Amino acid sequence: MPEPLAPADQVTVTHRRYVPASHAHYAGNLVDGAYSLGLFGDAATELCIRTDGDEGLFASYDDVQFRAPVRAGDVLEVTATLVARGRRSRRIRFESRVVCRGRPDRGASAAEALAEPVVAVTATGTVVVP
Repeated sequence: MPEPLAPADQVTVTHRRYVPASHAHYAGNLVDGAYSLGLFGDAATELCIRTDGDEGLFASYDDVQFRAPVRAGDVLEVTATLVARGRRSRRIRFESRVVCRGRPDRGASAAEALAEPVVAVTATGTVVVP
């Protein structure tokens, strides 16, 4: 069982990714929730490399919350924060935020940086490292 880390000992990795039109899956250019989960996996991999010198293996997600839509044309900022450490397991808190959003109402290529990011997906997960 991983032991919680003090805030000063927590490590955070941040990735940003533009969501291309090819990932729109539903009406209104909505992107499926698995898109953010895939980004969480990428951030967890970097976090494991930085903290353990190994890519690690994802064991589970829990408490996944889809809080706001993600659309093609968004820019997502994903964070992975190591919050607990066991002998081989690591507990990670994830957050996916929309930091820029397309504005098709203003033009085909119009977009804006959001003054306040929109939290789209949160989750916690467990990875194991050798």
